[in-house]
Amino acid sequence: MSVAADAISPIQAGGGQPALYPAMSIVSSVSTSVLKHIKAIADGSNPLDYKQLSEFRAFSSKRSQAVAEPLDSGQRPGKVDLQAFLGYMMSSECNIMRPLLENDLTYPMPSYFISSSHNTYLTGNQFYGGASTDAYSNVLLRGCRCIEIDVWDGEAKISKDDQDDEGNQVNKHYFMSHLHRSLSSHLSNYRVKNNAVPANTVANNALHLPTPWVSATTAMRAEPRVLHGHTMTKEVSFRAVCSAIRDSAFVTSNLPLIVSLEIHTSPEQQVIMVEIMRDLWAGLLVEEATQDWTVLPSPAELRGKILVKVKGKPPAGIKGSGPPSFIQVHPASSVSGSEDEEQGSISATKSKTNKKSIIQALSALGVYTQSYRFSGLSNIEARIPSHVFSLSERKLTEVHEGQGPTLFSHNRNFLMRAFPSGTRVSSSNLDPAFFWRKGVQMVALNWQSWDAGMMLNEAMFGGGLGWVLKPEGYRCSTTNTPISQYENQTAAIQYKTLSLAIHILAAQHLPIPNSDVRSDHFHPYVKCELHVGKHEERSGSPIAGGGSTLEGEYKRTIRPSKGVEPDFGGETMQFAEITGVVEELSFVRSVKMTEFAQNTLCENIEQSPPLEDHICR
Repeated sequence: MSVAADAISPIQAGGGQPALYPAMSIVSSVSTSVLKHIKAIADGSNPLDYKQLSEFRAFSSKRSQAVAEPLDSGQRPGKVDLQAFLGYMMSSECNIMRPLLENDLTYPMPSYFISSSHNTYLTGNQFYGGASTDAYSNVLLRGCRCIEIDVWDGEAKISKDDQDDEGNQVNKHYFMSHLHRSLSSHLSNYRVKNNAVPANTVANNALHLPTPWVSATTAMRAEPRVLHGHTMTKEVSFRAVCSAIRDSAFVTSNLPLIVSLEIHTSPEQQVIMVEIMRDLWAGLLVEEATQDWTVLPSPAELRGKILVKVKGKPPAGIKGSGPPSFIQVHPASSVSGSEDEEQGSISATKSKTNKKSIIQALSALGVYTQSYRFSGLSNIEARIPSHVFSLSERKLTEVHEGQGPTLFSHNRNFLMRAFPSGTRVSSSNLDPAFFWRKGVQMVALNWQSWDAGMMLNEAMFGGGLGWVLKPEGYRCSTTNTPISQYENQTAAIQYKTLSLAIHILAAQHLPIPNSDVRSDHFHPYVKCELHVGKHEERSGSPIAGGGSTLEGEYKRTIRPSKGVEPDFGGETMQFAEITGVVEELSFVRSVKMTEFAQNTLCENIEQSPPLEDHICR
């Protein structure tokens, strides 16, 4: 059963829903303060410039199906019809979040930025928050094209008393089981050290805890589960997650979906995983390459397909290092290890002890997207066309500072994924723009959080299909030879100088953050931030804040006005002569802020309606 696109309510940002954008961007009414400025434009008191007038005339011609007369570029714009211009301003044509133009989808996959989610199953924080299959449906319907599943061994069936209202098993039992095992281990070491009892006696009898089991029948067997290991978060079944993905994967976008698997299961449970994916994703799952290849296929060639990203193994018998060159390999028989090279503070102590061997049947599903533990950009793994390195924001910043030019060159030819550090327990987000400017295709974010990171993601992917073509200097070659002549990022990209003026006329229907505050004590103003690349990003120098800061480098504000329909009088925010700009990777964030009569400042970002904070490219 498929899920309809209009099932999303309320409309949420993130980078999708192109069919809904026209409807959500039509203004139904205009306040007195806004109408005053529209009249001034229409009667010529504050006329449109040449470009603005051309766009308005094109809109009017399209509506009337008439051919507009050519506009003389030297002609000074004058009056325009008030009703026609008012209709234009209230239409979706003037929406600041208008959809992207259609991409060229014929380049190899590394040439695109991909809208991505981190720990997709979680609905709250990273330590004791909720989990739900609805989280997968939610992000997919919002345009996400790379999701994450952390898979662990299933356990014996539990009673309804141990389930939440949605039928999800509460992970507290797993957490207590893990705690008991840890205490047993410490007790065992203590007794052996003091010659109390033989070590094997303690190990065999400590606490008599149950272990994962497999039944001979599908109905009774323990199946893999999805959870954030070594935490108190809830869990959901792997089968239910795969079912939710099947129903929502291609409702909003028909472009390929990458499913990033982190495997913590036994070989027996991996067999069940493969069975479930092949069953529920039949006809959607990419299980083999269609032909010999050394360059990854394009998104257009993989429409309607699910790609599994899972651990691979470097091919045997190939040695050496040096500049990137493509080699052709086949899926490995097995490999051990956890996908994430850094788990953070929650489970770092267990990351080395929970390595699992990946069976051939599961590893083989990583046809075009095989994960490898990162050990450097010049090692054998970095030359495999299908390899994907997953690095935390902290590790990627270290690589940037040590191998900046090589990192940029690598990401022109091969896939890479960035994810938030484990210290972000509250599910806050990193600055995705910094990693996009390093060429990272999949910057995984916590979609359950409404913050500047998700606003930037909306600006990059909003109204699109989840895959956005990189700027020209960021793309890979379409031949069998990777691009390597532009080791230096500065030489590969054409940087520009930006001068930007933003005129703030008026606003309407602003919500008052505090219901106890009277509207005449409500003094809103606008702050704008310009998010552009820094010189340090291009040179490989250390980045202030480690690339995690979400504030724009350039900020401007205007004077406060008054009330919920303020008139700002056309005040201008000027950004002059900003150098080193890549237009496609530069963003303007406007934030409606409030100053109350008591001179207390309230930046109401997370609680205010999404369209009160805008980011656009």
